[in-house]
Amino acid sequence: MILQKRFRIWCIALLAAILAFGLFALCTGQFHIEVSRVFAELFGAGSEVKDNVHTVIFNIRIPRVLMALVAGAGMAASGTAFQSLFANPLATPDTLGVANGASFGAALGILLGGGAFQVQLSALAFGIAAVLLVYAVTRSRRSGGTSVLMLILAGIVISSLFSALVSLIKYVADPQDVLPVITFWLLGSFSGITKNSMLLSVPLILAGTILIFLLRFRLNALSLPEEEARSLGLNLRLIRVLVVGAASLTTASVVSVCGVIGWVGLLIPHISRMLFGNDNRYVVPSSILSGGLFMLLVDTLARCATTSEIPVSILTAVIGAPVFIILLRRTGGLKR
Repeated sequence: MILQKRFRIWCIALLAAILAFGLFALCTGQFHIEVSRVFAELFGAGSEVKDNVHTVIFNIRIPRVLMALVAGAGMAASGTAFQSLFANPLATPDTLGVANGASFGAALGILLGGGAFQVQLSALAFGIAAVLLVYAVTRSRRSGGTSVLMLILAGIVISSLFSALVSLIKYVADPQDVLPVITFWLLGSFSGITKNSMLLSVPLILAGTILIFLLRFRLNALSLPEEEARSLGLNLRLIRVLVVGAASLTTASVVSVCGVIGWVGLLIPHISRMLFGNDNRYVVPSSILSGGLFMLLVDTLARCATTSEIPVSILTAVIGAPVFIILLRRTGGLKR
């Protein structure tokens, strides 16, 4: 009962923080907008003439805030799912090579001169292809089915392969025009988010995140020894496929529109476990809300800290690495 009460209070606090910082993000930036004007525009009490303020709020900042929340929630949920599935606290959403596969697809799309939608579609397709390739590699070895260890090993190999292909794309790209675009895209940013770019990515991210949320009870069983989990009457193979599919679809969709963003899927689940233990009934919802808030804060800082926007992945690493070290010390991870 105490844990449930603490969980409810935490979720309410996170929701309140998301609303407060979401409003702050709408007001803050190189073009400052008063809070009263933001409320007037949101509730339809603004000027009938659509001026610059209206355009900035509805065409730039609202899509960006929503995308940051959805992407952060999706990456945190994917990280939680993989850490539970593989029973590995260092598992990330890119464990199976999804991010590197999507990165190669985006780099290839940019190299071939595709538009924003073509680049996004190419990244999504190659991200999903990376996971399918991992399963193809593991299925070629008949050792009583696809084991978790085989998935991890195949994921490392496929991830390295696509990482090398990304390097090849950068090597052959025009250093004056194409290479800077690829490099900046790979650093991760929400600066290019528009309503159109959200049409493909957001529904897929939400679908994957919701599926992980619905499977949070099953994730607890996956952490048990296989014989015990099977004794509960669970179809472990189906559950693993659903978890991997949902997490991979979410990760590929985020990378396809935002670029590579690290640390969210690693750091946020550990914070949630530090608060609520290993019970995924609490960890998954907490990670979803915490991940959305964390990404919103980082993105707001990225665009407001300096006159030129800082890539999001740089800030997530700068913030995430020290916080992760502090978590390790507090949980005894660095003690002998």
